[in-house]
Amino acid sequence: MLSATSGAVRTQIAAGRPDTLYLLQGADEVEKAALAHEFEALVEEGLRAFNVERVQAGDWTTGDRLGSGVAAIESAVRTLPMMAPRRVVIVLHAEALLAPRRESEAAARALEAFEGLLQRPEPQTVLVFVAAAIDKRLRVYKLLAKHATIVDCGALASVEDAEHWVKNQVAAAGVQIEPAAARLLAQRAGPDIVRLRSDVGRLLLYALGQKTIGVGEAREIAGPTALQDDWEMPNAIEAGNSAEALRQLALMLDAGAPFEKILGQLGWLVRTKMSRGDRVRPAVEALFRTDLDLKRSAGEPRVLLERLVVELCGNRRGALPRVGVRR
Repeated sequence: MLSATSGAVRTQIAAGRPDTLYLLQGADEVEKAALAHEFEALVEEGLRAFNVERVQAGDWTTGDRLGSGVAAIESAVRTLPMMAPRRVVIVLHAEALLAPRRESEAAARALEAFEGLLQRPEPQTVLVFVAAAIDKRLRVYKLLAKHATIVDCGALASVEDAEHWVKNQVAAAGVQIEPAAARLLAQRAGPDIVRLRSDVGRLLLYALGQKTIGVGEAREIAGPTALQDDWEMPNAIEAGNSAEALRQLALMLDAGAPFEKILGQLGWLVRTKMSRGDRVRPAVEALFRTDLDLKRSAGEPRVLLERLVVELCGNRRGALPRVGVRR
C-alpha cells in the first residue's frame, strides 16, 4: 500500500507531479473536502471548466445506478484534456461505489468495469476518490491499496499538516485566520488532532463575531507547547546539553507530566546509558537522592528535578557538579 499524508499530497500538487489515483478516507470531513478541492490547482483556473469534473456517488444505491455511475466516471477519466496537460476527476461519497449496499447482477458488472478502470488508469487524468471509512477486507479496497495513494484524513503527521488543518477548520466556520495565528496553534499543539480540535473550538468562541482571527487571539487560548517526543530530555542529557535538557524538562512539566514518569525516564537513562565506568556511582547517588527528596517533600519537585538534570548532564561530560536546592 502506498500511503501519504495530507502534507505530502499538497507538496505533490504544488510541484505539479501528482499520482494517478488517490483515495482520501477518514472521519475528518473538512480536511477531506479541503484536500479534494486543492487538486483543482493542477489545472489552470481558466481551463478548469473543461478539465475538472466532480461526480456525486452518494445516491448510487441500486445496481443500475451503480452501472451508470461507473460508466460516467470512466467516460470522464478517458476524455482527453482540453488545452491542459491533465484532467482531474473527483468522486465524492465514494463509499457508495467502493462498498455498494446491494448485490445484484448489474452491480457485479459495474464493479467488474470499475476494477478494470483501477487496473488500467488514464495517465493524463488524476482520479480522486473521497470516502468515509471502508472495510479493508473488501476486494475493491485491496485493489485500491495496490494501485492508489491512500491518504488518511483523520491523522496528522507534522506541524505543517496541523497548520493546514487549523486553516481549513477556521475557514469552514466562515472566518479567516492570519497565517501566523494558525502557525502558533500548530506549533503549540503539534500534530495532536484532539488538542487542535479543542483549541480551534475555543478560539472560534473567543473570537465570536470577528471576521479575522489574529495572533493575539490565538495566543490567548493556546496552551503550552506540546512535546513532540517524550525522550528529547534523556537524549539531551546523553549529549551533555544541559540547556536543551532543562528546556525539555520544562515542557514536560508544563504539559502536566507526572514527576514519577520523569524520574522513571531518568532512571532508565542512568541504568542503560551510564552503567559503565566511574560515572555510574555518582549518577545513581544523584538519582536516589532526588527520589528520596521527592518522597519526603524536601524541596520543590520542579527544582529537585532541574538539579538532577544538571547533575546528570555534568556527569555525561565527565564532571558531576553538586547543585544546591532551596529548602
